Amino acid sequence: MNFAPKTKIEVAVSDKYVDQAIETVPSAARTDRIGDGKIFVSDLSWAVSIRTGETDSGALSISK
Repeated sequence: MNFAPKTKIEVAVSDKYVDQAIETVPSAARTDRIGDGKIFVSDLSWAVSIRTGETDSGALSISK
């Protein structure tokens, strides 16, 4: 059998990007080999940016 090497991808996105992430991750990560993995979706109760102190969706956005 030709197993894919194990790589863990964790992504946190705001609610409005969940569907897009579920479509994008497989197209970028698929190897068509046994062990390509699964996508698990769970709620985050809170997110805090260490650098800026922003919370929730503000902590998940990319800003300079």
